Amino acid sequence: MSCGSTTRPGPSPRVRGRPTFSDTLPPPPAPLPRFDVDIPPPDLSPWLAGNCGIPGVMHYQAARPGPHVVLTALIHGNEYAGAIALDRLLRESVRPRRGRLSLVFANLAAFAHFDRASPVASRFVDEDMNRLWCPQILSSARRSHELDRARAILPVIDSADILMDLHSMLWPGTPLMLAGGAESGRRLSALVGDPPLIVSDHGHRAGPRLIDFVRFSDPHSPGAACLLEAGAHWAPATVEATDHAIRALLRHTGLLPPRDEAPAPPPQPMPRHMMVTDIVTAQTPGFRFVRPFRGGETIRRRGTLLAQDGPDEIRTPYPDCMLVMPNLRPGRGQTAVRLAMRIPAPESSAVRRQPDQR
Repeated sequence: MSCGSTTRPGPSPRVRGRPTFSDTLPPPPAPLPRFDVDIPPPDLSPWLAGNCGIPGVMHYQAARPGPHVVLTALIHGNEYAGAIALDRLLRESVRPRRGRLSLVFANLAAFAHFDRASPVASRFVDEDMNRLWCPQILSSARRSHELDRARAILPVIDSADILMDLHSMLWPGTPLMLAGGAESGRRLSALVGDPPLIVSDHGHRAGPRLIDFVRFSDPHSPGAACLLEAGAHWAPATVEATDHAIRALLRHTGLLPPRDEAPAPPPQPMPRHMMVTDIVTAQTPGFRFVRPFRGGETIRRRGTLLAQDGPDEIRTPYPDCMLVMPNLRPGRGQTAVRLAMRIPAPESSAVRRQPDQR
């Protein structure tokens, strides 16, 4: 099996073009902004040892059968809103009324190095932990902190029926659910329903994400996964959005006990399903957007100039083109932005569930 999807979009000639006039160069880049850190890192000391033989993994099993739901936080060490939400569940002693529930604090070493004076520096120790998830990489002789940790938590991932990976955003954008390339991911995202923006894609050229792992991306596998991008990294609203999504998932899968069921949230708008058609990767260190676009922003006109990448212009390839999580300061070889178009909702939003046997 290949680590990369054969259908993954790559550099597209319809997106790139050469300028007609030499005076179309973008303005010089602004300095990197100061990011506000409005929530402190959580105290995870009660959970560091874990309770199932794997550090940082808390596992609970009900007497009644049901699915194994896995919630992962801290795949990136500086994205701790998800860890706050998991810590809240643990301190509330939330337990599944059926099936199994695993709460995973993934990259604890990177998290331990978080410094609010340099909040972007603790994303990882050696390499991005969300670019390692294929059998060839995991079984290779290669070593790094993140790869060793991925191997340590692999038994939990390999047994997951449903997984939600909890993330947040560095740059401004509308919260969304990334469903990956599998229909099961789209159905799971629609089942959760919050946030109502669902984006299907084929990941990053740099390597497969956790939701791209064969357990969730193989159409013959029973697993389903989605990735929550709940809002700005260090904003209180992001913690609440993460908490709402987690509890929605646990209610819909039947794991949340009645005593922990919160009042029904206000009705959400119908989910909007988008499909990534083009991945724009920075080819030069001088990649610059023409303005600071927001994630989720829709560009109405085809051919609208988005960015300059060396001699290349980056333009929208079709009307009503949505920008997925623009990286306003991409390094060479990094994803700068993904371009998406609206698609119909899946025929069924049902996610395979084990029978509720009493």
